Parts: sequence; C-alpha cells; structure tokens
Amino acid sequence: MLHVVHHGDYVAPPPTRGSFAFDKYRLVMDAVKQLSDRHTVYAPHAMEREWLEAVHDPEYVDQVLSAAVPFEKERRIGFPVSQEIAQRVRFTSGGTWLAAKLALDHGYAANSAGGSHHALADTWAGYCVFNDLAVSANRLIAEGDASRILILDLDVHQGDGTASLLAGRSDIMTVSVHAERNFPVRKARSTLDIGLEDGTDDVRYLAKLAKHLPVLLDDFRPDLVLYQAGVDPHVNDRLGRLALTDEGLAARERFVIAQARGRKVPVASALGGGYGQDHQAVAMRHARSMLIMAAENRRR
Repeated sequence: MLHVVHHGDYVAPPPTRGSFAFDKYRLVMDAVKQLSDRHTVYAPHAMEREWLEAVHDPEYVDQVLSAAVPFEKERRIGFPVSQEIAQRVRFTSGGTWLAAKLALDHGYAANSAGGSHHALADTWAGYCVFNDLAVSANRLIAEGDASRILILDLDVHQGDGTASLLAGRSDIMTVSVHAERNFPVRKARSTLDIGLEDGTDDVRYLAKLAKHLPVLLDDFRPDLVLYQAGVDPHVNDRLGRLALTDEGLAARERFVIAQARGRKVPVASALGGGYGQDHQAVAMRHARSMLIMAAENRRR
C-alpha cells in the first residue's frame, strides 16, 4: 500500500511568466492511479506560519504569504508569487510534514510534491519558495516526533538551501549526492556532499550510494529519513547531467528503503526534481519511484 499525501492546491494556476510545469503534480497522481490501485491518499493542512518562521526570516514569510515578493527575488525563483502560489507552498510544506508523520506509522510514505531544497532563509531560488524539508525536520524534532533526522538528498542538484538552513545542527544530518557541475554554481556545505561527474551511470552511482549510505545510517542512527527523491538524475532529464536509466532509478529506490528499513528507520519522501518536454513521462518516473519504494517497504 502506498501512503501518499496530495492536495488539490498543489496544482496552482500557471503564473503570468516562468517555465515551471505546475501540471506535473496532477499528472503524478494520475500516473499513480494508472499504475496501481493500492494507494491511500491523505490531504495535508497548510503549514502554520509559526513553523515557517522558525526556519525562514519572518519578513520573507510575510512577503510570500501576502504575495508581495520583490521582483528581484521573484527572478531568482523563476516565476512570480500569486495568492494561489502562496497558498500552494504552505500546503506542500504541510504535505512533507504529514508524510513524515505517516512514515513513522507505516514505515514509508510519500508527499506528491515538496522537496524545495534551494529555498534559503530570506529568499528563494530554483523554483523553491519555502524549504519544506528543513521546516518539517525542525518541527518534527521540536514536537518530539524524532530526535535525529537524516535528510538524504538524491536530487541531481545540490540541496544548498537545506544545507544552509540546517548548518551546525547536530540533530539533523544533511547529505547531498548531486551532479557537481550542475546548479547551483556556488555550493553550500552539507554534512556530507558527494559531487558526481557528468554522465555518471547506474553502476557508478549505485556504487557511491552503497559506499556511503550504510555507514551514515549506522553512525548517525537517525529516527527518520527525509528523502529528496528527485528523478532528475535520469539520462533523459532536461536539467540533469547524469545518466541513470529507469532501472537505475528503481535500484536506487529499493536500496534506500532496504537500507533504512533494515535498520527499522522509517522513510518519508518528497517529490523533488524531474524536468522534460514530455510531462507525462516525467510524472511516470515520479509515480514509479513512489510505488517501488512502497513495494520495497512491504518486503521489510
């Protein structure tokens, strides 16, 4: 059974400018329904302002929620912020937090959006407004749901915002495995960064993961893994520089769940990146990713 969080407001009306494909989130859920009838959908609440402000600058939070973001900040994200988008990013943050709560009960759960790992304290970049991973991790620890959280970011782009927002925390470990020559040009410092060469294929990618993930889990002993499960390392991704195949992505998901669940560590995934002219193909990659992880979780 796939436990997946989704809300109708994940699909915001397209803004007046920008190239981000907001229809991806509807297509992902359509793909899940097409591929399997073994799923339960949960609707999140909008993340409360106090938890957004616990991680982001309150003035910046106010700019977003009042849809009054300065133009120079809007240019960094790639689209303007409307009231609908302001509402959307509160729900996507609430969705990652709810997925984590569900994972604590079921072993694995997914948010069908989220993974906004470029969002910084007082600004945004790369289509990211609020950093749902950092916000959720902070809230989960503050409310006593976990003592140690590992944020495992396997998106093709480094999770610079997550690394910056959580720098210096001993109770949250940030790990990013990414294409070294891809966005952002200036990398932040995660607890562990693994930069990969352009064209890294299935074998080399999975070897890197196998070398590091078991050690990280054994040494840090997290209570929960928040997994940025971007599918943009795929060879056909428009913004990636790596060369994973469908089989490589599937092996990645099975390995992550097997390693975590073998140690009785629940995993909550956020959607992360995936880009291409064929939006349906990208949505299918995301849907297969979630369903593969749910199936692996059942085997544990």
